[in-house]
Amino acid sequence: MKPVEAVASAVLNAAALISGRLAGKGTFALFHMPLVRSELRSSERELFEKAEVSHVDVGDGKRAVTYRWGDGSRPVLLVHGWQSRASRLSAFIPGLLDSGRSVVAFDAPGHGGAGGRSTTILDYRDIVSALHDQYGTFECLIAHSMGVLGSSYGLKHGVKAQKIVTISGVCDFDYLVEEFCAELKLRDRLKARLHDEIRTNLFPDMPLEEVPYSITDITGSLRAPLLVIHDEDDTRIKVTQGRRLAAAFGEQARLVVTNGLGHRRILGDAEVVRTVLDFVAEGPGPAGGRDAHDREGLGGSASLAD
Repeated sequence: MKPVEAVASAVLNAAALISGRLAGKGTFALFHMPLVRSELRSSERELFEKAEVSHVDVGDGKRAVTYRWGDGSRPVLLVHGWQSRASRLSAFIPGLLDSGRSVVAFDAPGHGGAGGRSTTILDYRDIVSALHDQYGTFECLIAHSMGVLGSSYGLKHGVKAQKIVTISGVCDFDYLVEEFCAELKLRDRLKARLHDEIRTNLFPDMPLEEVPYSITDITGSLRAPLLVIHDEDDTRIKVTQGRRLAAAFGEQARLVVTNGLGHRRILGDAEVVRTVLDFVAEGPGPAGGRDAHDREGLGGSASLAD
């Protein structure tokens, strides 16, 4: 446990003994607060200096920074993960532009170049929805980590994408909650309070049996083919989440399991990038046509450091 997490753990568990309600609210606030803000790498700077930059307001004074390359036609949306930023998906942009597509990306509040201290799954939904309103149906949505779960919540609420790529993706919101509670060693009583806050603040209109949200909840309404990529050695988001996501969509999904790339280096691996670009370029039809299930061993030579 990192020092800042150790302090938070001690304070929250102690506060729960005095006021469970206040401790629950504090835990909920911390749950949505990135403790690290990723910096723009020198290797990413030139590409991002060429982007058209704008903003999306998401309420409560929070704004996302948006980026666009191309004229906006044939849009492909890139969605970053937790404590990350749009530039971490830079490796996909040149190939997408070369194929005649436009690329749209964003830094969520509390991430990258955006202001603010926190962001929620509702913010991801609203940002993705606003960009969908601006650019129309995405030819493909490419998301990483928490960005997979967040953007899928946009898909649940009307966002359309012809194809979807998930990389190191979170399938179940509860996975994030369990990992957060385990990391901070939160007591069961405080964990229950956090679940109450999540249900009240994030999913008040959702049936209790569907709280918290999972991508498996939208299998009946999401018709787009999926490419699901996950690394066997991912210690941040276990490969079981990728397998669960792919299994939920059956023949609609193609699962590719890599080795030796972990959670972040996978975004810069040349073979992963090629696989994604090939999938985007494929014509319409079932994603499972060539290999609908598990293809092991792709990659292993990442070009971007963690």
